[in-house]
Amino acid sequence: MASYEIVGGKKLNGIVNPQGAKNEALEVICATLLTSESVEICNIPEISDILNLIALLQEIGVDIKHPSKGKWIFKAENINLEYLKSEAFCVKSAKLRGAVMIIGPLLSRFGYAYMPKPGGDKIGRRHLDTHFIGLKKLGAEFQFDNNSSSYTILGNNLKGTYILLEEASVTGTANVVMAAVMAKGETTLFNAACEPYICQLCTMLNNMGANITGVGSNLLHIKGVDKLHSTSHTCLPDMIEIGSFIGLAAMTGSEITIKNVCHQHLGIIPSAFKKLGIKLETINDDIYIPAQDHYQIESYIDGSILTIADAPWPGLTPDLLSVLLVVATQARGSVLIHQKMFESRLFFVDSLIDMGAQIILCDPHRATVIGNDHKFSLKPTVMASPDIRAGVALLIAALSANGRSIIHNIEQIDRGYENFDQRLRDLGADIKRVL
Repeated sequence: MASYEIVGGKKLNGIVNPQGAKNEALEVICATLLTSESVEICNIPEISDILNLIALLQEIGVDIKHPSKGKWIFKAENINLEYLKSEAFCVKSAKLRGAVMIIGPLLSRFGYAYMPKPGGDKIGRRHLDTHFIGLKKLGAEFQFDNNSSSYTILGNNLKGTYILLEEASVTGTANVVMAAVMAKGETTLFNAACEPYICQLCTMLNNMGANITGVGSNLLHIKGVDKLHSTSHTCLPDMIEIGSFIGLAAMTGSEITIKNVCHQHLGIIPSAFKKLGIKLETINDDIYIPAQDHYQIESYIDGSILTIADAPWPGLTPDLLSVLLVVATQARGSVLIHQKMFESRLFFVDSLIDMGAQIILCDPHRATVIGNDHKFSLKPTVMASPDIRAGVALLIAALSANGRSIIHNIEQIDRGYENFDQRLRDLGADIKRVL
């Protein structure tokens, strides 16, 4: 198990280029299973979750080439469906939650899929009912084996239908869309997630010959086609990493420019940081964060304490609440952070409290943060990363703390952030990876 050793309390400075979007890459890589022709995808982040998915597809039989950094070519011409029931597949796919999105493409093209219960972050219950109910409405049959905790899914004759998703699940929407693109007839998908990454997936599928309308809204119409063909696709920059760098600049009082952010796809992320008093400037397609010694949390018009909460897009992504919470610990004022989706995601605040942050964990979903206005820095400590986003939030806290901190279990951070320690060193951070 690797760790980060950080000497914090230093101001950083420089320019960063955000990596490709992890969540989009997981979706579009799975979509390459829908055709036997070559699909080229650029700006793929080479992080552990993505590399594990690529390795999994390779073992299923996808021919994969890697001509240059971030550029991969997939050709799913000779798929070995028998491999899906192998012990090796079960072990590897169970560790990667994104692997659940191979179900839709496999059902659509082959009428068969097999999947052990997927893993991923330990941030609370993450039911797959949205996926399964949508796929069942298309005609899929599910068989669950209690002994192996695995699903066998059959669907040789998928038919378009009306589907109202129980929740606007991003991965659930992606799975149902990929299953429906070659189903017979038309599928109407209501309450679909409409994050930019779903829009990117639908655009890529349309470029492959799919017929999807309503892209960008929560009402999709999908007319089934007989076959999909090759295409080339480029992933967006990762909005979560962009938000993480904004939070890092604020906490450390640093001057940082984030290049080529595709501002039109960031939604309300910049305004969420502005509510905490963070100054941001948009210069062309870059975000410039000037050094700030103090930042003031806004309050509501009647003077009551601000609440920042996650919500389905175009609301605030839950993946950034951990970073926003950490940033608030050094603000002037108070804020209530309301994490609605996952009941275990705020438990990392115990480590921040140990560092001297003033936080009241009201319940598993809500935390009140009383900012100390940089009157004293957080104390260095030894801690462990419980999941990707909390791990980066703790890393940001450690970089702001005067002294030496250790963060264990940084493999969690590796799952979502590419070569993060080196990129931080390029900004002037004192951080090294130790075994």
